Amino acid sequence: MKLVTDRGVAVLQAACDLDLSESVLRRWMRELSAAPAAAFPGNGQMRADLAEIAALKKEVVRPRAERDILKKSTAFFAREAT
Repeated sequence: MKLVTDRGVAVLQAACDLDLSESVLRRWMRELSAAPAAAFPGNGQMRADLAEIAALKKEVVRPRAERDILKKSTAFFAREAT
């Protein structure tokens, strides 16, 4: 990105130098200009939709554990009754 923005290298040339597709480099540049703070999620940053998915997965852990305990206790008491 800095090759293109700071040094004035053509996008096609920068893409070839970095062994990237020109469309990928252009998309990255669009994302950077649209939302610089959220352009490159990863390094400690998460996109909002991925953060929500992670939070929901954490939320689901306890109900699943409770369900599994209830299933096991139902099976246990069914065996005790016979």
